[in-house]
Amino acid sequence: MVCLVEITPDNWRLELSVAESQKTWVANPAALLARAYAYRHQNSRAFLVYNDETPVGMGLYYDCPELDSYDFSQLFIDQRYQGRGYGRAAVKLVLDEMQKESRYDRVVLCYIEGNNAARRLYEQFGFVKTDRDGNEIVMEMPLT
Repeated sequence: MVCLVEITPDNWRLELSVAESQKTWVANPAALLARAYAYRHQNSRAFLVYNDETPVGMGLYYDCPELDSYDFSQLFIDQRYQGRGYGRAAVKLVLDEMQKESRYDRVVLCYIEGNNAARRLYEQFGFVKTDRDGNEIVMEMPLT
């Protein structure tokens, strides 16, 4: 069963990574943790994605009061576990958490242009393109 696990001093050193060809689209774990720290005053939540006892990915979201929304900042599934539905399950769990917290009624995210797998994944949940920031495509969706 897929679940989200808070990153702690005991589990942050896991060896998770994407394929070399995906590294232009996805932040590495150290960058994800640095961003979580930088946004700590905006309720950042860095998490591991587990399938039962196996860590399969990482992600991050935080409050974005200037946009009156959550910022779903990062998500990646380790190259060894891609294509098994873990990304889809993780997105659903993150959106469920945001709905429970209910500080905002929408979610924004960005993906790097050309990352069609990310685009397709987010579109499945109802995210739509709303803007562009350099090479990043901005998407958003309401939380219902």
